Amino acid sequence: MNLDRIASHTSETNVSRRNFLISGALVGGGFVLSLSLPFGSGEAAAADAFAPNAFIRVGSDGQIVLTMPYVEMGQGTYTSIPMLIAEELEVGLDQIRLEHAPPNEKLYANPMLGVQATGNSNALRGGWKPLREAGATAKAMMVAAAAKRWGVDAKSCRAQDGEVIHEASQKRLKYGELAADAAQIPIPNKVELKRPEDFRLIGMPAKRLDAAGKVNGAATYGIDVRPPGVKIATLTQSPVFGGRIKNVDDSAAKAVKGVRQIVRLDDAVAVVADHMGAAKKGLEALKIEWDGGPNAGLSTRDIARELEQATFKPGAVAQNIGDADSAMAGAVTKVEARYEVPFLAHATMEPMNCTVHFRGNKCEIWIGTQAIARVQAMAAKAAGLPAEKVIVHNHLLGGGFGRRLEADGAVRAVEIAKQVDGPVKVVWTREEDIQHDLYRPYWFDRLTAGLDRDGKPIVWRHRFAGSSVISRWLPPAYANGLDPDSTEGAINLPYSFPNFHVEYVRVEPPGIPTGFWRSVGPSHNVFVTESFVDELAAAAKQDAAAFRRGLLEHNPRARTVLDLAAEKAGWGQPLPKGRGRGISLQNAFGSLLAQVAEVEVAKDGSVRVHRVTCAMDCGTVVNPDTVEAQLQGGIMYGVTAALYGEITLKNGRVEQTNFDTYQILRMNEAPAVEVHLVKSTEPPGGMGETGTSAIVPAIANAIFAATGKRLRKMPIDINVLKQPA
Repeated sequence: MNLDRIASHTSETNVSRRNFLISGALVGGGFVLSLSLPFGSGEAAAADAFAPNAFIRVGSDGQIVLTMPYVEMGQGTYTSIPMLIAEELEVGLDQIRLEHAPPNEKLYANPMLGVQATGNSNALRGGWKPLREAGATAKAMMVAAAAKRWGVDAKSCRAQDGEVIHEASQKRLKYGELAADAAQIPIPNKVELKRPEDFRLIGMPAKRLDAAGKVNGAATYGIDVRPPGVKIATLTQSPVFGGRIKNVDDSAAKAVKGVRQIVRLDDAVAVVADHMGAAKKGLEALKIEWDGGPNAGLSTRDIARELEQATFKPGAVAQNIGDADSAMAGAVTKVEARYEVPFLAHATMEPMNCTVHFRGNKCEIWIGTQAIARVQAMAAKAAGLPAEKVIVHNHLLGGGFGRRLEADGAVRAVEIAKQVDGPVKVVWTREEDIQHDLYRPYWFDRLTAGLDRDGKPIVWRHRFAGSSVISRWLPPAYANGLDPDSTEGAINLPYSFPNFHVEYVRVEPPGIPTGFWRSVGPSHNVFVTESFVDELAAAAKQDAAAFRRGLLEHNPRARTVLDLAAEKAGWGQPLPKGRGRGISLQNAFGSLLAQVAEVEVAKDGSVRVHRVTCAMDCGTVVNPDTVEAQLQGGIMYGVTAALYGEITLKNGRVEQTNFDTYQILRMNEAPAVEVHLVKSTEPPGGMGETGTSAIVPAIANAIFAATGKRLRKMPIDINVLKQPA
């Protein structure tokens, strides 16, 4: 999701006196250095509203405390971000301790989003230059403080491993010894950043700073929090979105040992108990009569039909090059296709949870969230309190994937806690989670392309309809019928088309909420566009990789990753009967990625993904281990979507309930994944979501190569692929 254009000044990251602030107040014998990043909009910048976004605190013990504006949900941010600081500050990663940032959008807004959130694969992209400048500035101040104490020229001193060394005398002072003096040093106007060839940490594999705690159990996730006297609650919400309670018989639930209280809301009932076992038993004993409301008869097919009809009408123009209508009239060969992708749930491994202690005039919350300031604001509204009276503690996330960008779980927990004396931890069952998610939108697409007599595409037209999550989540980013999430992956393709026209039709489905899902807009668009490019290659009777290469004359970076993926995958080499290779290429999240999937289709139509080969140009690689891990994880998430992922509605109710009906890729089904990185000195691109969007079309294209059958709807329907007996 490319949200860079939301704020006109978000690309300005140079450190200046105006951009840097130093407290001057000693903190444990040290000093606080705070880095200022542009916030929100050009309007804010012009109004002198540059606000600190990341804080470095150096204590007298020499340890650097980094207050993290981003959250760790498995993507490695709590290692890669400190690497930026440590590289320029000349310290080891073992000298850095992390603290979660509290909710404060003025201090900790993501510079690429304008709000305090972790998503869009942009933590490194946003922090790459300014956080390095923060480390370099802190280092310069330490060197200046040491030089002043010794009475020497600062140029005769250097920093190394958390201390300053005077070359001539070999005198040494540790950062902790210099912290108080450094707090009094004027902030330098300009600092010099390291050249890539001088990096000692960036680009080298680094052990995850959060790994040890996760292995030994010391790490604290939201679900681990247990304030004194906490009770456990679980809940059931109206099975139809927008429904209400008609009647509740809770007598049997109250009789369950350990059940302390039944909390009724307009559209939900919670059972509060001493432990989760009692809460679940009490929940099962409830007898509830629901009023389904206006959506009680809704089905997935109803929504799909509405979307299909919407694609017959003009939409907002997302990108236009040349004259598509005239070019289409002169095309020798015309190719048309319709594509559909379903609603998808997030199914995070850590169940949705939130702990709340409501005290009437104050509310304290413990949670794992991707958007802590959003949680505070919406929880404050639910509590009827000013935001400053709502204290939110953030924790590690056991999976986010966009689900924890939402605050609905916190709002629900506050609503329950208002009726409970003391702290209460609200934990959703897996069934409640899957049936009350905010789902990846359903999409319907129409595409038409024209080829000349040599089989080269001369025109591309694409119109698609679906929900705009951005319009709800970040309204300023939705304008003129368009938003950067819904269109990413459908526009600015890596290929050159002389005539190119893309339209988006916003349609909000009734009766089912939508939200961001890992790889967001590209999770839909890349499947559609890369599958359709494959259709054009077939229509031109050309090899799929060679066809793409012919469209990349003016994009050498994309051509490099395409060729590398094809080479490493053994493109063109023979495969056993029933197997095929499919290729995909994408430009998304500031990175270029090509994938080749090797797939086997059995006689019964079942599909097995054996091998995936990735080539990625994500600019400068900070931690190659993290890049590889994120691609592997993203691919598994995407393979799940291709093979199994689908949320359906019947009579207004989500039909899937748990991992038996919303299946997740099993370990024995996981393909072998090879990752090949292109060496680059460009600024880092995103990687957390890239693998998820690129794998689905690679699988679909491999199935076509193996069977000759083109899949234009996900997930894969084995009945379509089943061979006749």
